[in-house]
Amino acid sequence: MQQLESNSSEPAQGEKRSIDFEKAPRDVQHLLPVPIKELGLKLEGSPIEGYVEQLFKELDAKGLKHFRPAFYLTSEWGCPSEEPVIGVPFYLADRRLGAIESALNDLESEREIMMYMRHEAGHAFNYAYELYNTEEWHELFGPFRRPYRDRYSFVPFSKNYVRHIAGWYAQKHPDEDFAETFAVWLTPGSKWRQKYKNWPAMKKLRYMDRICHEVGDVHPKRPLGETDFTVEDMEETIAEFYKQHSRDESDLVADLALDSDLDDIFAQAAEVPEDRAKKAGAVVMQHRKEIVDKVSYWTGVRRSLVKALVESIAAKADESNLVVDRNRESEHIVELTTYITTLSMNFFVGRRRPTRKMA
Repeated sequence: MQQLESNSSEPAQGEKRSIDFEKAPRDVQHLLPVPIKELGLKLEGSPIEGYVEQLFKELDAKGLKHFRPAFYLTSEWGCPSEEPVIGVPFYLADRRLGAIESALNDLESEREIMMYMRHEAGHAFNYAYELYNTEEWHELFGPFRRPYRDRYSFVPFSKNYVRHIAGWYAQKHPDEDFAETFAVWLTPGSKWRQKYKNWPAMKKLRYMDRICHEVGDVHPKRPLGETDFTVEDMEETIAEFYKQHSRDESDLVADLALDSDLDDIFAQAAEVPEDRAKKAGAVVMQHRKEIVDKVSYWTGVRRSLVKALVESIAAKADESNLVVDRNRESEHIVELTTYITTLSMNFFVGRRRPTRKMA
């Protein structure tokens, strides 16, 4: 399955994560020991239906009259290879499960859900019309049968690829390049003709625009696809799912000497008038999701690592009794984000060049 690196990433072999399930709202904690297959989750009548309808409206507005991929619930966003069907994370089908996901990770926003849907629709479109078998597709995007790897090298800010999902995702594999190009082309208001003007990636976008117009009134070669792993196959409980599918990054950030750096970014409680002081740890956690989203997007460092780093900083700030001056809060956040970006990039460089370590 071609799967996005989503909130619940598959952990590396041997990794274990201690999950604080007390973070989940009390009124939904009774669901934690329930096997997922026994929750009776359905797409019909769920919050997902509205997003699917929105996607179909976008396809119709672009002239794709007969391409309507089927959706199903599974463990994460994905599209089985060469199968024009789209898998959606099961927790998005029930607001109670969404509350658990939000507490333990970060629930996708409406904007992110549509981004993922457009990306997966790109895969499904490719498979439905079997475009990957054509010579032109190979010339533009590369070999479809190239080995698929979760970890991949990329060139930041390369103009050979569009930008859509975090992590320079179009560079991961030719199939992802196509899906990302489709998503950018499909997104309302993306202004791709202006944004990618004079970029080599424009050749791919023009191809997408042409090929979609050519097949707009043509029925797909493969209108239906087969699912692989559905919510009905998920025998693990909610609690077991999060223990198995969450990545523990704490060891990678545990040895960072944050104390002196955070002293420079924030202030000691005695240095700020009480009526202007806010606990630095609380401020960090208030902006955590936005910082994690943007740092991961622009650096390409996996989201789980950036999240662990931000949470470690918040804990250390509380431990050191550091505060934020309300009158300078925006300055603190800008400096903090720059600091986290620098640490994240140091990790990225260290990952590509093993002789260097994150400092």
